[in-house]
Amino acid sequence: MLLQDDFEGWVERDADRLALVCGPERYTYGDVHGLAQAVAATLREGGIVRGDRVALFLDNGVELVAGVLASLTLGAVFMPINPSTKEDKLGYMLRDARASALLTHDSLRSVWDPAVTSSPSVRSVLVAGQAEWPSGNQPAILPWPRDGVAAAAPDTIDQDLAAIIYTSGSTGLPKGVMLSHLNMVSAARSVSTYLGLRGTDVIMCALPLSFDYGLYQVLMAFRLGACVVLERNFSFPVEVLNSMVRQQVTVFPGVPTMFSMLMAYGNLTTYDLASLRMITNTAAALSETHIRRLRELFPQAQLFSMYGLTECKRVTYLPPEQLDIRPTSVGRGMPNEEVWLVDDEGRRLPNGATGELVIRGSNVMRGYWEKPEETAARLKPGPIPGEMVLYSGDLFRTDSDGWLYFVARRDDIIKSRGEKVSPREVENAISSLEGVYEVAVIGIPDDVLGQAIKAFVTLTPGAQLTEREVIRHCLAHLESFMAPKYVEFVESLPKTGTGKIKKTGLA
Repeated sequence: MLLQDDFEGWVERDADRLALVCGPERYTYGDVHGLAQAVAATLREGGIVRGDRVALFLDNGVELVAGVLASLTLGAVFMPINPSTKEDKLGYMLRDARASALLTHDSLRSVWDPAVTSSPSVRSVLVAGQAEWPSGNQPAILPWPRDGVAAAAPDTIDQDLAAIIYTSGSTGLPKGVMLSHLNMVSAARSVSTYLGLRGTDVIMCALPLSFDYGLYQVLMAFRLGACVVLERNFSFPVEVLNSMVRQQVTVFPGVPTMFSMLMAYGNLTTYDLASLRMITNTAAALSETHIRRLRELFPQAQLFSMYGLTECKRVTYLPPEQLDIRPTSVGRGMPNEEVWLVDDEGRRLPNGATGELVIRGSNVMRGYWEKPEETAARLKPGPIPGEMVLYSGDLFRTDSDGWLYFVARRDDIIKSRGEKVSPREVENAISSLEGVYEVAVIGIPDDVLGQAIKAFVTLTPGAQLTEREVIRHCLAHLESFMAPKYVEFVESLPKTGTGKIKKTGLA
């Protein structure tokens, strides 16, 4: 089965079914199919064939969705790239993947024009938002197509690559995660199954489609015949809330920074969100304070806490009925997947231990694009001869029943006073303090302690806290070696393109 097959099935069965809402525009499955066919026809005329890489440097919108489907129609490999990406990084990704085509907006020309100039593999650039371009450009710069039909699809199989999704590159140059049709179909099927998504759902997506969490909202909706309300971003929460009310949204996926923004907004009760039946969270774990507040604000909605990584999309989920029992857990492995913890020597650990999480399943990536050493560090031989499993690079602990709790990235563990400290545990403690909006905890060099713990804290409007109050709170709730030595109050914390707090550079 190929990634686009379910979408095409809905086009054949019910082309008038609503697929996308983008601002005032509404698109049926037939409309989206027609737009994708037009893009596919233009790409084919430009020489795009099976296996070529097509970069999608686009804001959330119907053009990006059409670009994904057009690439799949041709057997090509789509590469979603965050529209906030800067020129140097965009150029690196185009050259690294040897992309043959770029789909983008005219408004982003100051970024993509020099990036394309430095990327000789790019032969065609399709530009939305501009009626005409001078002829004779190299590469060919073309207006966004509105009509056309692509020829029959090539003999793509589910082992072919469907996408290359670049990691954020917070610890170095971005790596292209290679995902086959089988990887992505398996992930979409497993996630939509445990969530219990329905064909009647209306999904609000204010997450960037360059982020796999956002991208899969569309892929899962198209699997079931559901509708996605696409917002460009979450910069203006009031606009998103108004859209949720108008469209009677039933599913709201978010990340902790989005939920923090909502909880800081004092008028949520004035919005009629009675249709909302599900809230999902990933990217970073929710604190107990976040969980409690979200459940108070949306008592009718089930809340799913989840954990995943680009290299396999999703790993775990916590069933909503477990929230009261183990609120800080991220659950257990999802359907059609096996997970376990290992020690530093790769030995499987029993329940109650702490170790690196290992993932086995058809959702696990094929590897990093043309990076064999980095691939070998993450994909290692599994329990069955000949297979490879994914070493996540993340430390977890399990309770006596096998439920998983995130501890830290291996590289994030702080070693202070001879003890290992999980930044997440300190962040959870500080988050429970009244007036804290967001927090990031890191280790900084210290001649005596080895590493000292430092917390960066942002406050809710009107709140006042001192460094001493934060440290005293931590000493009351944590072991003494886990309390921060320093607390710095800041106006905001740096974020990745996916909304996750970015700790690199904070020191």
